[in-house]
Amino acid sequence: MALMITDECINCDVCEPECPNDAISAGETIYVIDPQRCTECVGHFDEPQCVQICPVACIPGNPEFVEDQGSLFAKYIRLTQASPAA
Repeated sequence: MALMITDECINCDVCEPECPNDAISAGETIYVIDPQRCTECVGHFDEPQCVQICPVACIPGNPEFVEDQGSLFAKYIRLTQASPAA
């Protein structure tokens, strides 16, 4: 599933540069994650980098965008236009 940033966000600016898919951006009041670009770092890392670095643990899964590992990997392929490993 795509991730989301809750209103506990303190706008510390550490998550945005860690996202390999450029899914995180500054919103009106807090950072936001574009669910169309978020792969939970599938294809890039073993763990979501934003979750790992967030000092206030405000990045849970987004229940409106439930996806399995296969769907997240397919999104990674689409975003990177890479070929799956044979």
